Amino acid sequence: MAQNVLTFTDRGIYCPAGDFYIDPWRPVDRALITHGHADHARPGHRRYLCTDACAPVMRHRLGNIFVETVKFGEIRKIGDASVSFHPAGHLPGSAQIRVEVAGEVWVASGDYKVIPDGISEPFEPVACHSFITECTFGLPVFKWDDQKTVANDLNTWWAQNAADGKASILGAYSLGKAQRLLAMVDPEIGPILTHGAVENTNEVLRHQGYSLPNTIHVTPALNAKDYPGALVIAPPSALGSHWARRFGPSSTAFASGWMRLRGVRRRRAADRGFVISDHADWDGLMSAIRNTGAENIYATHGYTDIFARWLNTQGYNAQVLKTEFGTEDDDIEASTGATV
Repeated sequence: MAQNVLTFTDRGIYCPAGDFYIDPWRPVDRALITHGHADHARPGHRRYLCTDACAPVMRHRLGNIFVETVKFGEIRKIGDASVSFHPAGHLPGSAQIRVEVAGEVWVASGDYKVIPDGISEPFEPVACHSFITECTFGLPVFKWDDQKTVANDLNTWWAQNAADGKASILGAYSLGKAQRLLAMVDPEIGPILTHGAVENTNEVLRHQGYSLPNTIHVTPALNAKDYPGALVIAPPSALGSHWARRFGPSSTAFASGWMRLRGVRRRRAADRGFVISDHADWDGLMSAIRNTGAENIYATHGYTDIFARWLNTQGYNAQVLKTEFGTEDDDIEASTGATV
Protein backbone atom coordinates (compact mmCIF):
# COMPACT_ATOMS: atom_id res chain seq x y z
CA MET A 1 0.00 0.00 0.00
CA ALA A 2 2.71 2.49 0.98
CA GLN A 3 4.35 2.56 -2.41
CA ASN A 4 1.07 3.69 -4.02
CA VAL A 5 0.62 6.92 -2.04
CA LEU A 6 3.16 8.69 -4.26
CA THR A 7 4.85 7.25 -7.33
CA PHE A 8 7.70 8.61 -9.41
CA THR A 9 7.15 9.29 -13.11
CA ASP A 10 8.82 11.13 -15.96
CA ARG A 11 6.49 14.07 -15.33
CA GLY A 12 7.10 14.28 -11.60
CA ILE A 13 5.94 12.96 -8.24
CA TYR A 14 2.44 11.55 -8.77
CA CYS A 15 -0.43 10.60 -6.46
CA PRO A 16 -2.69 8.01 -8.14
CA ALA A 17 -5.36 8.27 -5.44
CA GLY A 18 -5.79 12.00 -6.07
CA ASP A 19 -4.66 12.17 -9.70
CA PHE A 20 -2.27 15.06 -9.05
CA TYR A 21 1.44 15.77 -9.22
CA ILE A 22 3.74 17.56 -6.77
CA ASP A 23 6.11 20.12 -8.35
CA PRO A 24 5.95 18.40 -11.77
CA TRP A 25 8.58 19.33 -14.36
CA ARG A 26 6.39 18.58 -17.40
CA PRO A 27 2.86 19.89 -18.08
CA VAL A 28 0.09 18.09 -16.17
CA ASP A 29 -3.59 18.63 -15.43
CA ARG A 30 -3.23 19.33 -11.71
CA ALA A 31 -0.03 20.48 -10.00
CA LEU A 32 0.47 20.95 -6.26
CA ILE A 33 3.34 23.40 -5.77
CA THR A 34 5.63 23.67 -2.75
CA HIS A 35 7.08 27.11 -3.56
CA GLY A 36 7.64 29.65 -6.30
CA HIS A 37 11.20 28.94 -7.47
CA ALA A 38 11.22 28.12 -11.16
CA ASP A 39 12.52 24.56 -10.76
CA HIS A 40 9.46 23.73 -8.64
CA ALA A 41 6.78 26.04 -10.06
CA ARG A 42 6.89 25.65 -13.83
CA PRO A 43 4.59 27.00 -16.53
CA GLY A 44 2.20 24.93 -18.59
CA HIS A 45 0.04 23.14 -16.02
CA ARG A 46 -3.74 23.37 -16.35
CA ARG A 47 -4.45 23.84 -12.62
CA TYR A 48 -2.21 24.83 -9.71
CA LEU A 49 -2.71 24.43 -5.97
CA CYS A 50 -0.44 26.16 -3.45
CA THR A 51 -0.58 28.13 -0.21
CA ASP A 52 -2.29 31.49 -0.24
CA ALA A 53 1.07 33.02 0.66
CA CYS A 54 2.77 31.43 -2.35
CA ALA A 55 0.17 32.31 -5.00
CA PRO A 56 1.04 36.02 -5.57
CA VAL A 57 4.66 35.23 -6.39
CA MET A 58 3.59 32.40 -8.68
CA ARG A 59 1.23 34.70 -10.56
CA HIS A 60 3.97 37.32 -10.80
CA ARG A 61 6.37 34.79 -12.28
CA LEU A 62 4.04 32.63 -14.38
CA GLY A 63 1.44 35.13 -15.53
CA ASN A 64 -2.21 34.29 -16.11
CA ILE A 65 -2.50 30.83 -14.52
CA PHE A 66 -5.40 29.11 -12.77
CA VAL A 67 -4.42 28.91 -9.10
CA GLU A 68 -6.38 27.53 -6.16
CA THR A 69 -5.03 28.23 -2.68
CA VAL A 70 -5.11 26.71 0.79
CA LYS A 71 -3.97 27.98 4.15
CA PHE A 72 -1.20 26.26 6.07
CA GLY A 73 -2.64 23.23 7.86
CA GLU A 74 -5.95 23.26 5.95
CA ILE A 75 -6.96 19.75 4.85
CA ARG A 76 -8.13 19.41 1.25
CA LYS A 77 -9.71 16.19 -0.01
CA ILE A 78 -8.59 15.39 -3.57
CA GLY A 79 -10.03 12.12 -4.82
CA ASP A 80 -9.16 9.50 -2.22
CA ALA A 81 -6.21 11.50 -0.87
CA SER A 82 -6.19 13.99 2.01
CA VAL A 83 -3.73 16.81 1.38
CA SER A 84 -2.38 19.61 3.56
CA PHE A 85 0.43 22.16 3.27
CA HIS A 86 2.84 22.88 6.15
CA PRO A 87 5.57 25.54 6.49
CA ALA A 88 8.94 24.60 4.98
CA GLY A 89 10.88 27.69 6.11
CA HIS A 90 12.60 27.92 2.73
CA LEU A 91 11.13 31.28 1.68
CA PRO A 92 7.87 33.16 2.26
CA GLY A 93 4.91 30.94 1.43
CA SER A 94 6.96 27.77 0.95
CA ALA A 95 5.42 24.49 2.05
CA GLN A 96 5.87 20.80 2.62
CA ILE A 97 2.98 18.80 1.21
CA ARG A 98 1.45 16.06 3.35
CA VAL A 99 -0.49 13.35 1.49
CA GLU A 100 -2.53 10.71 3.32
CA VAL A 101 -4.18 7.74 1.64
CA ALA A 102 -5.90 5.00 3.66
CA GLY A 103 -3.94 5.90 6.78
CA GLU A 104 -0.54 5.95 5.04
CA VAL A 105 1.21 9.35 5.20
CA TRP A 106 3.88 10.71 2.88
CA VAL A 107 5.45 14.17 2.99
CA ALA A 108 7.12 15.87 0.04
CA SER A 109 9.26 18.57 1.59
CA GLY A 110 10.21 20.57 -1.51
CA ASP A 111 13.13 22.72 -0.28
CA TYR A 112 13.41 23.62 3.39
CA LYS A 113 15.48 24.96 6.24
CA VAL A 114 14.78 24.39 9.92
CA ILE A 115 16.22 27.62 11.36
CA PRO A 116 13.84 30.64 11.45
CA ASP A 117 15.05 33.50 9.27
CA GLY A 118 12.79 36.33 10.45
CA ILE A 119 10.66 36.51 7.30
CA SER A 120 9.62 33.02 6.16
CA GLU A 121 7.01 30.97 8.01
CA PRO A 122 9.13 28.74 10.32
CA PHE A 123 9.60 25.07 9.42
CA GLU A 124 7.23 22.63 11.11
CA PRO A 125 8.10 18.91 11.35
CA VAL A 126 5.32 16.71 9.97
CA ALA A 127 5.00 13.11 11.16
CA CYS A 128 4.87 10.62 8.32
CA HIS A 129 5.77 7.11 7.18
CA SER A 130 7.74 8.24 4.10
CA PHE A 131 9.61 11.53 3.66
CA ILE A 132 10.91 13.00 0.40
CA THR A 133 13.82 15.26 1.34
CA GLU A 134 16.18 17.50 -0.54
CA CYS A 135 19.87 17.14 0.34
CA THR A 136 21.40 20.13 -1.45
CA PHE A 137 23.90 20.40 1.41
CA GLY A 138 23.91 16.77 2.44
CA LEU A 139 27.52 16.55 3.67
CA PRO A 140 28.82 17.11 7.22
CA VAL A 141 31.06 19.97 6.03
CA PHE A 142 27.98 22.13 5.56
CA LYS A 143 27.09 23.72 8.89
CA TRP A 144 25.68 27.23 9.06
CA ASP A 145 26.73 29.97 11.46
CA ASP A 146 24.13 31.73 13.56
CA GLN A 147 22.21 34.27 11.46
CA LYS A 148 23.04 37.09 13.88
CA THR A 149 26.74 36.41 13.38
CA VAL A 150 26.38 36.51 9.59
CA ALA A 151 24.29 39.69 9.83
CA ASN A 152 26.99 41.36 11.91
CA ASP A 153 29.65 40.40 9.36
CA LEU A 154 27.50 41.63 6.50
CA ASN A 155 26.77 44.99 8.14
CA THR A 156 30.42 45.47 9.11
CA TRP A 157 31.44 44.85 5.47
CA TRP A 158 28.87 47.34 4.20
CA ALA A 159 29.77 50.01 6.76
CA GLN A 160 33.50 49.72 5.99
CA ASN A 161 32.87 50.00 2.27
CA ALA A 162 30.72 53.08 2.83
CA ALA A 163 33.47 54.65 4.94
CA ASP A 164 35.92 53.92 2.10
CA GLY A 165 33.67 55.59 -0.47
CA LYS A 166 32.63 52.34 -2.14
CA ALA A 167 29.30 50.84 -3.03
CA SER A 168 28.58 47.34 -1.69
CA ILE A 169 27.16 45.07 -4.39
CA LEU A 170 25.64 41.89 -3.00
CA GLY A 171 24.60 39.01 -5.26
CA ALA A 172 21.42 37.35 -4.04
CA TYR A 173 18.61 35.51 -5.77
CA SER A 174 15.54 37.65 -6.32
CA LEU A 175 13.03 35.41 -4.54
CA GLY A 176 13.81 34.39 -0.99
CA LYS A 177 17.49 35.12 -0.45
CA ALA A 178 17.26 38.83 -1.33
CA GLN A 179 14.39 39.42 1.09
CA ARG A 180 16.09 37.46 3.84
CA LEU A 181 19.19 39.62 3.47
CA LEU A 182 17.05 42.75 3.52
CA ALA A 183 15.67 41.60 6.87
CA MET A 184 19.25 41.17 8.16
CA VAL A 185 20.91 44.43 7.12
CA ASP A 186 20.94 47.69 9.09
CA PRO A 187 19.28 50.40 6.97
CA GLU A 188 20.86 53.07 9.17
CA ILE A 189 24.20 52.41 7.43
CA GLY A 190 23.02 53.87 4.15
CA PRO A 191 20.58 53.63 1.23
CA ILE A 192 19.58 50.23 -0.14
CA LEU A 193 19.29 49.95 -3.92
CA THR A 194 17.77 46.99 -5.72
CA HIS A 195 17.88 45.49 -9.20
CA GLY A 196 14.50 45.34 -10.93
CA ALA A 197 14.17 41.57 -10.49
CA VAL A 198 14.64 41.97 -6.74
CA GLU A 199 12.45 45.04 -6.39
CA ASN A 200 9.55 43.52 -8.32
CA THR A 201 9.58 40.55 -5.95
CA ASN A 202 9.85 42.88 -2.96
CA GLU A 203 6.68 44.66 -4.05
CA VAL A 204 4.74 41.42 -4.37
CA LEU A 205 5.73 40.39 -0.86
CA ARG A 206 5.13 43.85 0.63
CA HIS A 207 1.58 43.79 -0.70
CA GLN A 208 1.10 40.53 1.20
CA GLY A 209 2.20 42.14 4.46
CA TYR A 210 5.77 40.87 4.70
CA SER A 211 7.93 43.52 6.39
CA LEU A 212 10.93 44.77 4.42
CA PRO A 213 13.02 47.93 4.79
CA ASN A 214 12.67 50.73 2.27
CA THR A 215 14.54 50.11 -0.96
CA ILE A 216 15.23 52.15 -4.10
CA HIS A 217 14.68 50.57 -7.50
CA VAL A 218 17.67 51.01 -9.82
CA THR A 219 16.17 52.36 -13.04
CA PRO A 220 18.07 53.64 -16.10
CA ALA A 221 17.44 57.18 -14.86
CA LEU A 222 18.98 56.59 -11.42
CA ASN A 223 22.24 58.44 -10.77
CA ALA A 224 24.39 56.23 -8.57
CA LYS A 225 26.37 59.27 -7.38
CA ASP A 226 23.28 60.43 -5.52
CA TYR A 227 23.54 57.37 -3.24
CA PRO A 228 27.07 57.21 -1.84
CA GLY A 229 27.90 54.17 0.28
CA ALA A 230 24.82 52.29 -0.88
CA LEU A 231 24.16 48.61 -0.54
CA VAL A 232 23.09 47.24 -3.92
CA ILE A 233 21.23 43.91 -4.00
CA ALA A 234 21.08 42.23 -7.39
CA PRO A 235 20.84 38.75 -8.93
CA PRO A 236 24.22 36.97 -9.07
CA SER A 237 24.32 37.33 -12.85
CA ALA A 238 24.54 41.11 -12.44
CA LEU A 239 27.86 40.98 -10.56
CA GLY A 240 30.64 42.26 -12.81
CA SER A 241 28.17 43.31 -15.51
CA HIS A 242 27.76 46.62 -17.29
CA TRP A 243 24.75 47.20 -15.02
CA ALA A 244 26.95 46.94 -11.91
CA ARG A 245 29.72 49.18 -13.24
CA ARG A 246 27.48 52.23 -13.03
CA PHE A 247 28.07 52.30 -9.26
CA GLY A 248 31.76 53.15 -9.67
CA PRO A 249 34.24 51.97 -7.02
CA SER A 250 32.67 49.01 -5.27
CA SER A 251 33.17 45.83 -3.30
CA THR A 252 31.28 42.73 -4.38
CA ALA A 253 29.98 39.81 -2.35
CA PHE A 254 27.93 36.68 -2.86
CA ALA A 255 25.65 35.08 -0.28
CA SER A 256 25.25 31.30 -0.47
CA GLY A 257 25.79 28.09 1.43
CA TRP A 258 28.38 27.23 -1.21
CA MET A 259 30.62 29.96 0.20
CA ARG A 260 31.56 27.36 2.81
CA LEU A 261 33.79 25.80 0.14
CA ARG A 262 36.98 27.66 -0.78
CA GLY A 263 36.94 26.48 -4.38
CA VAL A 264 33.51 27.94 -4.96
CA ARG A 265 34.53 31.24 -3.40
CA ARG A 266 37.43 31.44 -5.86
CA ARG A 267 35.22 30.66 -8.84
CA ARG A 268 32.75 33.32 -7.79
CA ALA A 269 35.51 35.96 -8.03
CA ALA A 270 33.76 38.21 -5.52
CA ASP A 271 35.57 40.16 -2.82
CA ARG A 272 33.57 38.47 -0.07
CA GLY A 273 31.47 35.38 0.43
CA PHE A 274 28.81 35.22 3.12
CA VAL A 275 27.80 31.71 4.15
CA ILE A 276 24.04 31.86 4.31
CA SER A 277 21.57 29.46 2.75
CA ASP A 278 17.84 28.96 2.46
CA HIS A 279 18.42 25.20 2.55
CA ALA A 280 19.01 23.05 5.61
CA ASP A 281 22.61 22.28 6.54
CA TRP A 282 23.74 18.79 7.57
CA ASP A 283 22.43 19.11 11.13
CA GLY A 284 19.16 20.59 9.87
CA LEU A 285 18.61 17.72 7.45
CA MET A 286 19.29 15.18 10.18
CA SER A 287 16.93 16.85 12.66
CA ALA A 288 14.16 17.25 10.07
CA ILE A 289 14.30 13.58 9.10
CA ARG A 290 14.49 12.43 12.70
CA ASN A 291 11.48 14.55 13.72
CA THR A 292 9.24 13.11 11.00
CA GLY A 293 9.55 9.65 12.51
CA ALA A 294 9.65 8.31 8.94
CA GLU A 295 11.26 4.98 8.16
CA ASN A 296 11.37 5.49 4.40
CA ILE A 297 13.46 8.38 3.09
CA TYR A 298 13.74 9.49 -0.54
CA ALA A 299 16.72 11.78 -1.21
CA THR A 300 16.58 14.24 -4.08
CA HIS A 301 18.57 17.13 -5.59
CA GLY A 302 21.91 17.30 -3.88
CA TYR A 303 24.45 14.78 -2.66
CA THR A 304 21.82 12.08 -3.09
CA ASP A 305 23.96 8.94 -3.33
CA ILE A 306 26.22 9.81 -0.40
CA PHE A 307 23.32 11.03 1.69
CA ALA A 308 21.17 7.93 1.09
CA ARG A 309 24.08 5.61 1.90
CA TRP A 310 24.65 7.42 5.18
CA LEU A 311 20.96 7.22 6.12
CA ASN A 312 20.96 3.48 5.44
CA THR A 313 23.83 3.05 7.91
CA GLN A 314 21.64 4.84 10.48
CA GLY A 315 18.78 2.38 10.14
CA TYR A 316 16.61 4.17 7.62
CA ASN A 317 15.28 2.68 4.40
CA ALA A 318 16.74 5.35 2.12
CA GLN A 319 16.64 5.57 -1.65
CA VAL A 320 17.70 8.10 -4.27
CA LEU A 321 14.86 9.82 -6.13
CA LYS A 322 15.84 11.23 -9.51
CA THR A 323 14.08 14.53 -10.22
CA GLU A 324 14.61 17.61 -12.37
CA PHE A 325 14.74 20.02 -9.45
CA GLY A 326 17.72 22.27 -8.94
CA THR A 327 17.83 24.44 -12.07
CA GLU A 328 17.11 27.84 -10.55
CA ASP A 329 17.06 27.57 -6.79
CA ASP A 330 19.09 29.92 -4.68
CA ASP A 331 21.97 27.65 -3.68
CA ILE A 332 22.66 25.43 -6.67
CA GLU A 333 26.27 24.86 -7.70
CA ALA A 334 28.08 22.62 -10.14
CA SER A 335 28.98 20.05 -7.51
CA THR A 336 25.31 19.03 -7.28
CA GLY A 337 25.04 18.44 -11.00
CA ALA A 338 23.38 21.79 -11.63
CA THR A 339 24.61 25.30 -12.18
CA VAL A 340 23.99 28.73 -10.77
